[in-house]
Amino acid sequence: MIDSSAVQEPSVGTPDLPTAAERAAAPGISAFFPAYGDWGTIASLVLLVSAVLRELTDDWEVIVVNDASPDHTGLVLAELQRTCPRLRVVTHERNRGYGGALRSGFAAASKEWVFYTDGDAQYDVRELRGLWAARAGADLVNGWKIARHDPLYRKVIGRLYHWAVKLSFGLRIRDVDCDFRLLRRSVFDKVELTRDSGLICVELVTKIEKNGFRVAQVPVRHFHRLHGKSQFFNVARVGRVAAGMAGLWWELVVQRRVTRAGPVSPAPPPGRTAA
Repeated sequence: MIDSSAVQEPSVGTPDLPTAAERAAAPGISAFFPAYGDWGTIASLVLLVSAVLRELTDDWEVIVVNDASPDHTGLVLAELQRTCPRLRVVTHERNRGYGGALRSGFAAASKEWVFYTDGDAQYDVRELRGLWAARAGADLVNGWKIARHDPLYRKVIGRLYHWAVKLSFGLRIRDVDCDFRLLRRSVFDKVELTRDSGLICVELVTKIEKNGFRVAQVPVRHFHRLHGKSQFFNVARVGRVAAGMAGLWWELVVQRRVTRAGPVSPAPPPGRTAA
């Protein structure tokens, strides 16, 4: 269910930081980034999120899923691992798509809480502090964009997509496609993700809502893309997205297949992992 009391006003000030004793007692966090074509931004994200996690808890890890990126992402990550002992890299030998990268990230995460956002740095990972402060009583803390900083065509397509998804799937969440999320890993005891495309976000949010998990929502800032290009919003994919959306709607809304059918089985290897 959506906890309306947890929907905060547009303020992104820094919450009070935990004391040393609070950090020692705090639950662990796995933070991960799917990366494809993000060699120009992934290093700063890893370093910034490491600094934030160190402020919140003593038990943390950072994971990057290199989805067979054809650029310098692998080289950058290998160099980062020389100085970032808590960084783990999951490498796909072939591109599995955005959903495949998220599924690998969730499978690799080992801590009680899991945070993820994209590797293109359109969100400020320091605002994870706000999500962490809002987690009490919630299973998912979802960001919502105060303002979207994208080209006009992406804003239009994004708005149409947002409302089509909310109405079709009966969602109450404020921002379906804000990939700045903190959730309990135990959510996946009931939720099984199956999509390899960007539709995984709709699948994730729908299954979380339909299973009655508690959702808090926090405003976050969104920034212009400084490097790379979107893998989701382009004309060639519109037909495939529409067909995939129809199939997902039939499965989740008509057939109501929103809960994992059986007990959680050991996850298959998410990819080649380097620690």
